Amino acid sequence: MQGDQRLIDTLNELLADELTAVSQYIVHAEMSEDWGYDKLHDRSKRRAIDEMGHAERLIGRILSLDGVPRVGVLNSVHIGADIPQQLENDRVAEAEAIVSYNKAIALAGEVLDHVTRELLVAILQDEDRHLDEIEEMQGQVEQLGLANFLIAQLGPASAAVTA
Repeated sequence: MQGDQRLIDTLNELLADELTAVSQYIVHAEMSEDWGYDKLHDRSKRRAIDEMGHAERLIGRILSLDGVPRVGVLNSVHIGADIPQQLENDRVAEAEAIVSYNKAIALAGEVLDHVTRELLVAILQDEDRHLDEIEEMQGQVEQLGLANFLIAQLGPASAAVTA
């Protein structure tokens, strides 16, 4: 099925955002693991896996619209030197993703592509959950202090993420 070119272009922009997020989250996850914060590693890795799933779904939809997925395009990856900066960089990325998905949902509605719209709404819900999780951790850093927050991040990794 031939899709609207504006929508295909928008889906490719979202794909670049998702692939960028995967890279950012994986690096942050590995830094956390290197520093011994296994629980924080798990959370970042889970978000990276979610973003990979989003990328996969976007690629599938682009292909179904007879578009060509542009998987070689990444935006700027913002790696934080410490946990507070990582959380802030991740928060900004998620907040920007939410804006982008809302615009894409409006465009999909405008061109009457309700299948794409439903896909984008589902991904938007995940992005909103990611933002809530990151803001919750930032609130914990603020309320508990960084040292106490980081102590809480020590411990064994989750078998579900590392398996």
